Amino acid sequence: MACGVTRATLPAMTYFPPPAEELRFLDAELRQLDARRAQLLARRAWLVTALQSAAHGPEPAFAPRPEASAPRVQNVLLLLGGVLLTIAATAFTLVSWGHLGIAGRAAVLGTVTLATLVAPLPLLHRGLRSTAEAVAGLGLALTVLDAYALHEAALTSTDGTAYAAVATTALAALWAAYGTTLGTLRLPRPAALVAAQLPLPLGAIAADAGAYGSTAALLVTAAADAAVALLTTAPTLRSVRIAATIGAYGLGGWGVLAATWLSWTAPGPSAAARAAALLTFASAITLTAAWRIPTPPLAGPTDAPTEADPVRATADSAIPGTTPPGFHARTPAPAIPMFRPASLVTANALLAGLLLLAAVGGVLRVTVPDGWAMVGELLCAIGLLAGIRGRMPERVRFGLGWAGVGVQAFALLWALPLAAVVVLGPFGLPAHPWSGAPVDARAAVTAGTPWPPDAGPGLVVFMVAAAALALLVREPVWRPRALTGSAVLVWAAVLAVPATLQLPYTVDLLVTGLLTAAALLAPLRPPTGVLLALVTSGDLALLALADRTATLTVLSALTVLFAVASARPRLAPVTAPAALVYATALACATGAAAGWQPQYTALLVLAVPAAATLLAPRFDRQARLGTEVTGAAAGLVSLALAVTDAPLLAVVLALLGVIAAATAVRPDRRPLGLVAAALFVLAAWVRLAAWDVGTPEAYTLPVTVPALLVGAWRRHRDPSARSWTAYGPGLAATLVPSLVAVWHDEGRPRPLLLGGAALAVTLLGARHRLRAPLVLGGSVLVLDALHELAPYLVQVADALPRWVPPALAGLLLLAVGATYEQRIRDMRRVREVLGRMN
Repeated sequence: MACGVTRATLPAMTYFPPPAEELRFLDAELRQLDARRAQLLARRAWLVTALQSAAHGPEPAFAPRPEASAPRVQNVLLLLGGVLLTIAATAFTLVSWGHLGIAGRAAVLGTVTLATLVAPLPLLHRGLRSTAEAVAGLGLALTVLDAYALHEAALTSTDGTAYAAVATTALAALWAAYGTTLGTLRLPRPAALVAAQLPLPLGAIAADAGAYGSTAALLVTAAADAAVALLTTAPTLRSVRIAATIGAYGLGGWGVLAATWLSWTAPGPSAAARAAALLTFASAITLTAAWRIPTPPLAGPTDAPTEADPVRATADSAIPGTTPPGFHARTPAPAIPMFRPASLVTANALLAGLLLLAAVGGVLRVTVPDGWAMVGELLCAIGLLAGIRGRMPERVRFGLGWAGVGVQAFALLWALPLAAVVVLGPFGLPAHPWSGAPVDARAAVTAGTPWPPDAGPGLVVFMVAAAALALLVREPVWRPRALTGSAVLVWAAVLAVPATLQLPYTVDLLVTGLLTAAALLAPLRPPTGVLLALVTSGDLALLALADRTATLTVLSALTVLFAVASARPRLAPVTAPAALVYATALACATGAAAGWQPQYTALLVLAVPAAATLLAPRFDRQARLGTEVTGAAAGLVSLALAVTDAPLLAVVLALLGVIAAATAVRPDRRPLGLVAAALFVLAAWVRLAAWDVGTPEAYTLPVTVPALLVGAWRRHRDPSARSWTAYGPGLAATLVPSLVAVWHDEGRPRPLLLGGAALAVTLLGARHRLRAPLVLGGSVLVLDALHELAPYLVQVADALPRWVPPALAGLLLLAVGATYEQRIRDMRRVREVLGRMN
């Protein structure tokens, strides 16, 4: 082809493969060439390495790795050198200072300090920056020693604290100027900022400014640090920004703690106002910092809050008609080396809001009566939520909103004891039932608990918080939940009103009953309403125990109320069992009011499981199960009431068996037929016991006969059913107790009758080839025969010589051993045969 010859001009015997096949062939050849080339190159590299090793001698197994980098070693050496020189200078100043005169001291101080501070200039010019940093640090330390030496030499009469305040001011200015002059050094300016933390606190102590003045000095210094941290944006001043941030949070934290303590312990309005001014100033600093901290842009706008952003839903909706730009709460903000800006903004805003509310609370604590300060604090928190509007950054609004919500939650916790007493107080009434109507509602709920001292303010807290939730939250996502929370708070407030106002006992019952009905009918998010109704109805039933008429009236009303509410499928799983519970209590109360003995009241209680059996099929699966379980529990109550009277207990068991049998008629409740049978048997046994019947067959035959009939019916329906399942329980129910009675009975009729019955069962089992009758009947027959022959066997055993039992045991062991040996020999022969075959 390369010579211009076409395929048509070649002889007919020449073969040219198709292009695809020829391409595959060429690719295979090239791959082989590449593989061979790689092998040769690897061999060549190994040979070169071997020759180099022979020329230079053997290399060590591994080269030791340095444990520290060269710059790190350099920094450590420079740091140690600077520390040692500083120690030497300190020792000289403290020990050798007194041996020099005034001129010598001045010459030494001036020369050494000036030389040390100037030395970094040529070092920086030569590029030795780390060494220059170390020398500059030594120079800064020398200036501190110079200030100390000056005080000890010439200014000993001045106040040490005041001198320290002036000296730190001068040192801060000197170091800042020095650092600005030598701009490439990183140590002097942060050191100047650290020194600047001391003048104001030391000056306040020197001026005897007291706790308020010292706290103000701390907060002013923290404000200056915050300003430096926020205004210092140059990358080269990162160390200054870090030092300022640490100073702002450190001194600001101490200042906030001191101001909070002053507010908490303020004895009067004047002291509280001064502490509030300090807290307000701290709040302003924190809020300004939150406002000024730069944050990255949010991921994207949205008009609705997310599930993780409940505070925004409250804060943003505080102003009807205004919806600020939203954000995705789960969007992570980019991080800088020290913190996440968005989280820091939110934390500062939260702290600012809490400090502002704490300032107001401190003033309210000493100006309004006890307890009402919390109401004022709650109103301020609600006002804060309503006031976060305008062009405020969203993260700031988010933090302030959380501050308002946190104070509201604290107020509710403060008022919680009132709700706890109202809800749990009636549990002390069952100890003294029907002891007479209390004088008022408060006496009814404080039967076993003390009344909280701040009940009035607590009631107002519930009402105000409920109104805030209902009015302020407007976001579609959170409004249903807010309305539910508001309804719960209203419920707690209404429940506490009668006791708080000491209304009459009957008014308390009426209010609690109406509240129960309202909770059932209220369109609250499930299952809030029905749970509130259950709690309220329980309190109502306990409150009614103080009076007999009130008990019967309330239990009747509750039974009817929950029964009617069960017509609503949404409520039936809870209200239907509740209706049965109150019906059971009503039956017990009716029997007690009529003077009946408990066993007769049990017959009245049986109406509850009967009603449950009739009503359960009308409900869905969940409500049906709860109804049946409650009916069964009522049945147990009736048994407990009748347990002291055996004849009536037998009647109750029989009636419960009838109820269980009626339930078992339904296809989905067939297993209850076994329960019904067990109840009937128990009823028969209790009746026999009441008649003092001691013959065991009287108890077992009523079980055996129906059990055998059921077994025969099952075998007829399912011929594959095993005899142990069909006939075993029925036969064992009579044969085993009778056999036990035979061994404890000295009479003759029972062994003969039992033997005859066992023989008949054995023959029937053999006739029909059934294992259960054959084994049970034969076993009982043998044991019965042994019982009859036992005296003779004892006589024979007494007549035998003493050596016979050991001899028989030895013969048995020999027989077993011989059989075992024979089996081993047979196995060995089989193994030999198999070996020869292989």
